[in-house]
Amino acid sequence: SRISCHFSSSNMAAAGLLLLALSAAGCARRDVLELGDADFDYLAPEHETLLVKFYAPWCGHCKKLAPDFEKAASRLKGVVQLAKVDCTVNSETCSRFGVSVYPTLKIFRNGVNSAHYDGPRTADGIFHYMKKQTGPNSVPLQTEEDLQAFINHFDASIVGVFSGPDSAALAEFLKAASIMREQFRFAHSTEPGLGASHGATAESVLLFRPPRLASKFEDSVVVFKGHLTIGSLRRFIRDNIHGLCPHMTVENKDRLRVRDLLTVYYDLDYQHNIPGSNYWRNRVMKVASQFASRGLTFSVANKKDFLSELEEEFGLGASDGAELPFVTVRTKLGHKFTMREEFTRDGKSLERFLEDYFSGRLKRYIKSEPVPEKNNAAVKVVVAETFDDIVNSPDKDVLIEFYSPWCPHCKKLEPVYRELADTLYADPNIVIAKMNAAANDVPLGYDVQGYPTIYFVPAGKKDEPIRYEGGREVRDFLKFLKREASHGPVVSGGRDEL
Repeated sequence: SRISCHFSSSNMAAAGLLLLALSAAGCARRDVLELGDADFDYLAPEHETLLVKFYAPWCGHCKKLAPDFEKAASRLKGVVQLAKVDCTVNSETCSRFGVSVYPTLKIFRNGVNSAHYDGPRTADGIFHYMKKQTGPNSVPLQTEEDLQAFINHFDASIVGVFSGPDSAALAEFLKAASIMREQFRFAHSTEPGLGASHGATAESVLLFRPPRLASKFEDSVVVFKGHLTIGSLRRFIRDNIHGLCPHMTVENKDRLRVRDLLTVYYDLDYQHNIPGSNYWRNRVMKVASQFASRGLTFSVANKKDFLSELEEEFGLGASDGAELPFVTVRTKLGHKFTMREEFTRDGKSLERFLEDYFSGRLKRYIKSEPVPEKNNAAVKVVVAETFDDIVNSPDKDVLIEFYSPWCPHCKKLEPVYRELADTLYADPNIVIAKMNAAANDVPLGYDVQGYPTIYFVPAGKKDEPIRYEGGREVRDFLKFLKREASHGPVVSGGRDEL
């Protein structure tokens, strides 16, 4: 139910204390519209652009997102409406839009499901992403002042300069902008001389890197002069947008991590201290320029923005290295490395780290719970350190559940899964296992986006795990294993756990 924040003059005095209490707890929430089965089709079409969060109250990821979603809604008020649907009480609406994991975010335009929201999930990220959903796909520029105002921005800018409004290249540029507007900033001009001072001749596209990242190690402007198509422009942007050492943020991290990536984390603050932020970045760029051709990309990031990730995924504490930068490598295969030597101001320690990395002398970092002292229960406990020994045992068929301790669906499955393991305990060829995916690194090849996620890993085919999509009763699992197992399952009458 919605909370009203309006009081008449006759009862204002009596409601004063209540108003103060509600102002913090309830009124701010009015910026997020609550929708459900009864009113979704009635209220959604009232908004030209609507971002809807489909959630479940018990979901940990939903709880984490909630405060950022509220903050973004307040900042976007009057521009883009944000809404939420509780799928535990509005199953009809959630089912209609194919919601199966929480939270799911979708963009609606005039009530019509337009696109899946795949942007960042911080208040700033949601704000900037949804702001790009409004206004023109490409901003028209007339004067040099217009150009300078547009490119003086926190993000990179793509500016097309064309011979006139009837230019075929302009038409193609605008098509590309309509497709990529969610990721990049576009502007265009039909004043041919507008980009001349930046190296533009005839019809061309200019990519302006953010002014705060200007460096002697690379050009601030890159010019595209080839045949303009949507595909060629996309490739040009992809190859040049980040430069030698981009600023990685919570919002753009997924786009940077599609390649092997080294990141240097420190007290970076481009809002208030550009020179200080570039002090360490320039040292990184000096080293990066020596190794850039060896298949590793580089970035810098604010340590505070990624502190929980550094602690939970790399084992680096807040006090490690004091005020000096942290250095990590995350490969596209999911392998992780950390630089344990202190970052020296001459960059020599970073050079030594990279030489060790490229020579294969570094040991990977793996987040893992301790190996259990005893593992005699019917359901075998797997941690990251024992995954290869148990799950990748070449002669065993393994059914493994990836779970989280807080997940109610996992708790509901637990007695069924234990009964299955008891039933198959005498089978020497089948292992029933589980791994806490919230506390251990999940190996590459296993797509764990929600809990529980179950995979069957057949003997002799450990690089071809099969996702289990069947029912959640013992008979369903047994039917699946009879079909997929290397040997017919040996069913026993059950046993007590040790």
